Amino acid sequence: MPYFIYRITERPLKLLSKLEEHEIYRNASARVKELRAEHAQDTNTTIKMIHAETELQAEDLLNEIRERQPELGDD
Repeated sequence: MPYFIYRITERPLKLLSKLEEHEIYRNASARVKELRAEHAQDTNTTIKMIHAETELQAEDLLNEIRERQPELGDD
């Protein structure tokens, strides 16, 4: 399964832009770190890597609304 790299823009709308696709985790991870450094000043942009079978599945996973994980002291 490939690793997809996306640029996510939150405002004014959530937009997903596929940047790259890699077969090897190490290459994808290194590239994500480079892209995050390049976009560090842009507060509306997030760079994410996702492991999925297809581009469609990757976008579905990125659009999922996930519940906040409970933390120690949350009662």
